[in-house]
Amino acid sequence: MYRKTQRQPTEPLTRRDRLGMAAVGLLVLAAFVGVGIWSVVRPGGYGRSHAGCVTVSAASSTGGALIHECGAGAVTLCRSAFAHGDKLSMLTRPQCRLAGLGPAPAPGRSASPAGG
Repeated sequence: MYRKTQRQPTEPLTRRDRLGMAAVGLLVLAAFVGVGIWSVVRPGGYGRSHAGCVTVSAASSTGGALIHECGAGAVTLCRSAFAHGDKLSMLTRPQCRLAGLGPAPAPGRSASPAGG
């Protein structure tokens, strides 16, 4: 058998206790605000798609995935995106255009305007 023990009533918090808890709460809040501002101002090392580099954020089985390619890897990624119609390809196409790696011109079409 066991005996039920009665809990002793707790003492009310003193002013010093409340101030200490408020200070800790404000420090935690300030840390969250600081991280939020930092993440907005400096989004990451990859940044946006530009100048031959492609950055795509896509859904993944473990959350979000970041795909980043530059140079030949970006060209291959963009060729594949414009050749297929799956969801990832559709997400990749606008980023390829931003990087200046749009679709190849259709065969038989001239890249320069006719007449001159």
